[in-house]
Amino acid sequence: MMKLILVLVAAAVLLGMTSLFIVDERQVAIKFRLGEIVESNFEPGLHIKAPWPIMNVRKFDKRILTLDTRPERFLTGEKKNVSVDFFVKWRIRDPAKYYTSFMGDERQAVLRLLQIVNNGLQLEFDERTIKQVVSDDRSAMMTNLTTEANNEVEQFGIEIVDVRIKQIELPSEVSTSVFQRMRAERERIASELRAQGQEAAKGIQAVADRDRTVILAEARRDAEIMRGEGDALATEIYAEAYGQNQEFYEFYRSMTAYRAALANQGDVLVLEPDSEFFKYFGSNTSE
Repeated sequence: MMKLILVLVAAAVLLGMTSLFIVDERQVAIKFRLGEIVESNFEPGLHIKAPWPIMNVRKFDKRILTLDTRPERFLTGEKKNVSVDFFVKWRIRDPAKYYTSFMGDERQAVLRLLQIVNNGLQLEFDERTIKQVVSDDRSAMMTNLTTEANNEVEQFGIEIVDVRIKQIELPSEVSTSVFQRMRAERERIASELRAQGQEAAKGIQAVADRDRTVILAEARRDAEIMRGEGDALATEIYAEAYGQNQEFYEFYRSMTAYRAALANQGDVLVLEPDSEFFKYFGSNTSE
């Protein structure tokens, strides 16, 4: 009797365990009855179902998942290959559609999602140049891609939260070509700037030479004027001094001439003894 009671209790516990299930707030659940989907919109908490094998429940992660793969190659509108490293944030929006589409296999969902995003990226790259992709249009491109991709994955019960490009690199052969074009462009700009600098330098030099000529001419003019004024003043002073004492003035001028002519011992003058130059030699100074 005791054994029978224990068996009944164990059966009741097992029946209760197979008839109850808990849905975590991080999960979505689907209830099946003999393999057919019965319900999929469960709220987090404790729920009741018919015991297995009549009914069973499968649970899936409803948090935002990350699809991060190896870089893919795309062609730009210039027909240039670029290597793009990107990631996709996605989650399960409708568990029933998700299970029907992929039998609950996340790997199949990821492969299909990757195919859709790759096709969308290629369409976006087809409409843009490398420069637009790298700088100006990346934000708009990601917004368009997310919207278009969501329209396609909605039938699978999936929502794409975001698509982001981590890095865009050029293949080695393209990088070399782009580097050479950039170098040629920089050299062209440098040549233009150098030519403009030389032209400006010549203009500055011409202005400086003109100003120098004008300044020197004005300085010579002013010097000649000042020299003429000085000579006139000196002549006037000499005239006044000569008028005050003509004899002394002649004597002073003769002494100055002697000093200049006989400054060196080796100097020789060939003159007549009674020359005017020797007027004051041998003269009586008392007179």
